Amino acid sequence: MTKFVFVTGGVVSSLGKGIAAASLAAILASRGIRVTNLKLDPYINVDPGTMSPFQHGEVFVTEDGAETDLDLGHYERFTDVKMGRRNNFTTGQIYESVIRKERRGDYLGGTVQVIPHITDEIKSWIANAAAGNGAEAEVAVVEVGGTVGDIESLPFLEAIRQMGITLGRDNVCYIHLTLVPFIATAGEMKTKPTQHSVKELREIGIQPDVVLCRADRPLLDGDRRKIALFTNVPPEAVIPALDTDSIYKIPAALHAEGLDEIVCRKLSLSPRPADLTTWRNLVDALSHPLHEVKIAMVGKYVDLTESYKSLSEALTHAGIHTRSKVGIHYVDSEIVERDGTDCLKGMDAILVPGGFGKRGVEGKIKAIRYAREHGIPYLGICLGMQLAVIEYARHKAGLAHANSTEFDPATPHPVVALITEWQNRDGSIERRDHQSDLGGTMRLGAQPCDVVPGSLAHRIYGATTVAERHRHRYEVNNHYLPRLEAAGLTVGARAKSATAGDLCEMVELAGHPWFFGCQFHPEFTSNPRRGHPLFIAFVNAALERQRASIGDPVRARAQLVA
Repeated sequence: MTKFVFVTGGVVSSLGKGIAAASLAAILASRGIRVTNLKLDPYINVDPGTMSPFQHGEVFVTEDGAETDLDLGHYERFTDVKMGRRNNFTTGQIYESVIRKERRGDYLGGTVQVIPHITDEIKSWIANAAAGNGAEAEVAVVEVGGTVGDIESLPFLEAIRQMGITLGRDNVCYIHLTLVPFIATAGEMKTKPTQHSVKELREIGIQPDVVLCRADRPLLDGDRRKIALFTNVPPEAVIPALDTDSIYKIPAALHAEGLDEIVCRKLSLSPRPADLTTWRNLVDALSHPLHEVKIAMVGKYVDLTESYKSLSEALTHAGIHTRSKVGIHYVDSEIVERDGTDCLKGMDAILVPGGFGKRGVEGKIKAIRYAREHGIPYLGICLGMQLAVIEYARHKAGLAHANSTEFDPATPHPVVALITEWQNRDGSIERRDHQSDLGGTMRLGAQPCDVVPGSLAHRIYGATTVAERHRHRYEVNNHYLPRLEAAGLTVGARAKSATAGDLCEMVELAGHPWFFGCQFHPEFTSNPRRGHPLFIAFVNAALERQRASIGDPVRARAQLVA
């Protein structure tokens, strides 16, 4: 039977429940325990797929094609366990499921209520997720989104309270993450917010077994004892969660405070000792780089870098495996559009990530042209690949007004369009209503593609078949590929499609030092233990660019991808 650890949060949001849950799961996994993670989101949206990145941050895509909370990315990276659509669910999904059952008559005409119907549904979904695909987890670490005291979270909190009773307290552990702020004018840390947050949790009926205290400085013994006294937990179960310069230091830090030992004791587990050698090696590589590169990430959500969380982590992983400090310079594409490309001078490489909507697109195209014409290593992901194709069509293939129908439905040269818009052999399209339902209309999840032998893509991946995760609606229009290829664009990989023939998955330029675009999102499969071959190749290309620019006679002409 699966045992459960429930992680709740108090005082304020964004304290790092996801990192705490992922780190605990990583430590338990290092002790030989089979783990999984779940995220319960209290918002009424069915999923975050149509939510603005400014509100929600990144949308993480699982292998089975679910659009989920970004914390699932942390879970995968920390535990090396693949998440799926059952590992993240929302209030919207729960209510949708209950209402469907009511419409079918499953409740036999009874009054449908939050208790027991909504809470029972929540408990059922938690149990199903823990069961996995035939490999039941020994411990499921469940993060409850939101902050204790929010009305939206109450059904989730009531459900996990009930689970503590029905499963027995030796099968359930509650961890509460709070803030212990330092008040500069008073010169001391304040425990009162934590006291009130735990009081609120206890009024709901949940007594935490561990209180994690997020703080920017060490917790004094007096404060620790005071929190223990007022929250009814032992002093050793009041654990500081200190700010750190790398999230990959957190598993070792929490282990040093005895968190995993407390959890194992509470759940009556007797696993082997934790082995955090991998994490120590990762931190050592991060802390002692041999090189440093500057990469410009030209996007439109740069005011909230959480929008590119998996991408920035993938670059960090590549830095670990190339012993390089990767400096990510977030560049607002609207500034490039308005002021030009001077802000890109001195960069060792340029990356244009995915995105939706017209805003800032022309700035991204300017950045792509700058990278192409100046021989700067370029990586375009999803929209970044589509815009690279548009830029090449405009300036090298003689299609001056080439565009995507996403940005200009009336473009005379729709080199990027919806598959359903491809109508005639000459590339013209059937105009469609672009205001249709946006939910669930994308190509999602892991899908295979065939890699051209001898291509840059083949040298990077070392394979002729690659399966990466997708999240997009628009595709490179096959009708224009012959003209683009005749102008020098190389298609390095294609994916099969039952309705549109082979789809363009990777593009490259043979005459460029390193120019690469991919329709998928490789950042979703990057892992700190192994890195990702595409990001490692990209960072190596940036290093080669840097060496060439400073006149390194040994490495300037070295092969960029072995």
